[in-house]
Amino acid sequence: MRIADANQPPPYEGRNLFLTDASLQEAVAREGARWAHAQLVAWGELLGRSETHALAARANRYAPELHTHDRFGNRIDEVVFDPAWHELMALAMREGEHCEPWVEERAGAQAARAAAYLLHAEVENGTQCPLTMTYASVPVLRRHAGAFPLLSTDWLPKIVERDYDRRLLPIAAKTSALIGMGMTERQGGSDVRANVTRAERTGDGSYRLSGHKWFFSAPMCDAHLVLAQADGGLSCFFLPRLLPDGSRNAVRIERLKDKLGNRSNASSEVEFDDACAWLLGDEGRGIPVIIEMVQHTRLDCAIGSAGLIRAATAQALHHAAHRRAFGRRLVEQPLMQNVLADLVLESEAATALALRLARAYEAHAPDAETALARLVTPAVKYCGYVEECALPRLYREAPLNSIWEGSGNVMCLDVLRAARREPAAVDALLSELGAADGADPRLDRHIAVLKEAFREPGAGDRDARRVAGGIAVALAAALLLRHAPAPIGEAYCASRLDGGSIGAFGDLPTSVDPAAIIARRFAA
Repeated sequence: MRIADANQPPPYEGRNLFLTDASLQEAVAREGARWAHAQLVAWGELLGRSETHALAARANRYAPELHTHDRFGNRIDEVVFDPAWHELMALAMREGEHCEPWVEERAGAQAARAAAYLLHAEVENGTQCPLTMTYASVPVLRRHAGAFPLLSTDWLPKIVERDYDRRLLPIAAKTSALIGMGMTERQGGSDVRANVTRAERTGDGSYRLSGHKWFFSAPMCDAHLVLAQADGGLSCFFLPRLLPDGSRNAVRIERLKDKLGNRSNASSEVEFDDACAWLLGDEGRGIPVIIEMVQHTRLDCAIGSAGLIRAATAQALHHAAHRRAFGRRLVEQPLMQNVLADLVLESEAATALALRLARAYEAHAPDAETALARLVTPAVKYCGYVEECALPRLYREAPLNSIWEGSGNVMCLDVLRAARREPAAVDALLSELGAADGADPRLDRHIAVLKEAFREPGAGDRDARRVAGGIAVALAAALLLRHAPAPIGEAYCASRLDGGSIGAFGDLPTSVDPAAIIARRFAA
């Protein structure tokens, strides 16, 4: 049988991922990054190439390997990646995913970078981990640039360079640098205050770390931000992989994590044996220091999730548009239309939320935007197959962004914490929601319930999931009602705010026109 007669869709390749996403293009323009349109068109074209998809498939099929010793028995602790990983890293760093807003501090820089990151997430996710942490480290390291001389003279300039330098060299000899993170330990997990790794101050002002990390992200990075207990309490430290004299720091990689998803990326367990590090901030203030980094990595979890949703939706639509059953294409079948339209709604909402949230991180954003980011970021973050296609990888990646930088419960409790301690954050959210006042009675009722929750600061923690979920859905509905075509906003409110959903995709009410929603995705 010829392939053309096999009732199979062609490969989902050879298309511009940006130009085929109307909602992303609109969000980019709306959030102040219209100037980045040509750049994003070029990036979307590169990511959509069959060659780039092949690199992604190879990087995930040939996972990184840990080499603890060389053939002479010397400890080397090196992680070896397939060449495809390095090619993808080089592409993303040239695009500036790890540094663009810190170099180009113009209005819309965060939204432009978020759009590029979202497009990347549609193709390959493991390479995004070191890029995210490097991006998120910059505001922290700039704030504490005086921690030690080389931080401002050597490290920070090279962290924002676009050349991908995979070589294991002292920072003075590198053309660029990547930054990772290590917080959790075996006995504490998400409760980092239970950490037992010790930090002892030395005569030259540096510290020596002894202990372990149960999850040490991207051990091939040039340095990591880590938490350890100093005399003054839990503190944040800058831990380089190589010391200035070129010797290896005493960080021993015990093993790489055998993970469900994110398999192209290396995550590890490590031991510190008097490892040399430098204090960032004051002793005992480790969590406030590193939380600035965590806030930015959580933003990327939300953006990455939006990219995954978009990829799954686009491939489902592509398949349904070419596959036939019972005499019609799947996309023409009413029941399938209901499922596909529901997926499109979720994708559209995730994209709108991700780009709106990115705008709140602008370098010179007003205080209300910063407060909005503090409350909404954790709320939004909370929010059968064969290996030959991309869907298994998307399936494996899906849980990751809800786990990175805090579990679902941690996110929801963080939302309550922000609502209770920072009235300005609640005011900023209600102001943003107020822009859609009267647009849909269901949203008005939903917002009224949210307001009641905010008026009860003593409400029990057991309501945290309801409040966090309510914030994300409310903001998504408000954005769609204001900016998306009428069928999108109406359908989102009908399916997410009317209370009739059974909690599964494909139960849109009969008042919704699935074909009109699906047509928006095919318009490009």
